Amino acid sequence: MNKKLIKWLDKIGCHGTLEAVSADASLRKYYRLKSSMHSGIIMDASEQKESVAPFVEIEHRLYEAGVRVAKINTYHLKKGFVFMEDLGNTHLADVVKDDIELYYGKALDSLIKMQHADTEGLPLYDEAFLRFEMELMPEWYLLQYLGVTLQPKELEILSTAMTTITNEVLAQPQEVFVHRDYHSRNLMFGCTDDLVVIDYQDARVGAVTYDLVSLLRDVYIELESHDVERFALHFRDMKGLEVDDATFMRWFDFMGLQRHIKILGIFARLSIRDHKEGYLKNIPLTLKYIIDIGAKYPELSAFISLLKKTKIPS
Repeated sequence: MNKKLIKWLDKIGCHGTLEAVSADASLRKYYRLKSSMHSGIIMDASEQKESVAPFVEIEHRLYEAGVRVAKINTYHLKKGFVFMEDLGNTHLADVVKDDIELYYGKALDSLIKMQHADTEGLPLYDEAFLRFEMELMPEWYLLQYLGVTLQPKELEILSTAMTTITNEVLAQPQEVFVHRDYHSRNLMFGCTDDLVVIDYQDARVGAVTYDLVSLLRDVYIELESHDVERFALHFRDMKGLEVDDATFMRWFDFMGLQRHIKILGIFARLSIRDHKEGYLKNIPLTLKYIIDIGAKYPELSAFISLLKKTKIPS
């Protein structure tokens, strides 16, 4: 337990027991404070202090847009501590199978609100950043995790595929608030059964389908393909986007390819660099999304063939 965290809690008058809740894919840690007078969740970002200011600032943007977020009681930027509302332990992942229409309906409603949040000053999901993210895959998944060294021709295939994907992503409407991890583990249900959005401190400005594909092609939950398309097109209609089904689903598919290629690299890096082995079990579904969706598009056939040749260690 971080002694500086204990001292900070004592200083603000919060005494009680701390119970570890979870750690996420970053260096942040979370604890539940229990006492007769206080309760809440403590975020210890002391090893990633720079994430606290955007966390607090973006929380305000989302609140102003009508998005339900956890109330922040107090925080300390220099120490990297945040004391916030306790939302319990129920995530979308825990309840979605009970009523898919209800819960995904709530998630889509929240997403529409979120995309209207103030984006002034947020970094762009531009060409350079889209490519940077995808390049995590050959470095960490192929080379570090699988031990695969790509030959010049294979590097050319990979580069061409990334260029195609990037161009398709940038061809769709941009300039919306992008959460970047809008999925079943970052959507919670508080005591009033309202959907609450968490883990938004890395937000950017980018493509209209980014958070939609994070939700519907979730690397932790696999929906039936007909439900994915149905919800995706319903979102399009909710947004009032005047685009035909085929074009919108192409936007959605290529956005998902960018995201899932990135995630392969991130999951491998979490295991190798950060010793978080639990994320490896999510690689097969992530890879399945890439291969199944990529196979729909002839211009990606060489890239998909390349991925199919690689094997996940048993």
